Amino acid sequence: MAFRARSRHSFIKFCVRRALAEEKGSFCMAAGQQYQLKRTVVLVGMMGSGKTAIGRALAAALDVPFMDSDAAIEEAAAASIAEIFARDGEKFFRKREAEVLRRLLSGPPGIVSTGGGAFLAEANRDAIAQMGVAVWLDADLEILWERVRHKDTRPLLRTADPKATLTGIFEERAPIYALAGLRIDVKETASIEQTTLSVLRRLASRPDILETK
Repeated sequence: MAFRARSRHSFIKFCVRRALAEEKGSFCMAAGQQYQLKRTVVLVGMMGSGKTAIGRALAAALDVPFMDSDAAIEEAAAASIAEIFARDGEKFFRKREAEVLRRLLSGPPGIVSTGGGAFLAEANRDAIAQMGVAVWLDADLEILWERVRHKDTRPLLRTADPKATLTGIFEERAPIYALAGLRIDVKETASIEQTTLSVLRRLASRPDILETK
C-alpha cells in the first residue's frame, strides 16, 4: 500500500511538472529546483474539498514538506479526530488545532492541509497571514456532499440529516473562507493533477509566495 501511495505521488508530480513545462516551453523550467516556495501555503476549505490530496500533490510538485494539521493533532493526542471530539469536546480540539497550526507555520516553507474549521478562528487566520498564505479550495455543495456522504469519519456530520448539516456548515463558513488570500475554484470534473496545476499557476502569479527562476 505504501509503495502504491509513493508511486501515485510520483506520477502526480510528473504530470504536474510536465503540464507546467508544456506551458513554459521547456521541461527544465518545470524542474523542482526552478521554483522556490517562500511562504508556507495553507489549504483551507470545507471537508471534502480536497485539501489533503491537493496538498500532497502540490508538495510533491514543489519538493517541499507536506503537513496535515489533523494528522499532527491525532499523532500528538494518540487518538483520532472523532475520538478527540467525543472524549474532550470541540473546544479542546480547537485549542490543540491552533497550537499545532502555529507550530507547522513556524517551520520551513511547505504545504499545510487544515481541518475544515481551522480557518474560522481569527487567531488562526492572523497567524496564517503573518507566516504564510491561505488558499481556499472552493468546491460547491453538491461536490462536497458526493465526496463525504459515504464516509463516517466526519464527527460534525453524525446527525439525523447529514446533508442538511453540511449545508448549514457550508453557508456559515463560506464567507469566512472568502477571507483567504487566494481562491481556487474546484471543478467537479477536474482531476487532482488539474486542480494542483491551477493552484501552482495561481501561486506562480505571486512572486512573494512562489519564486519562478
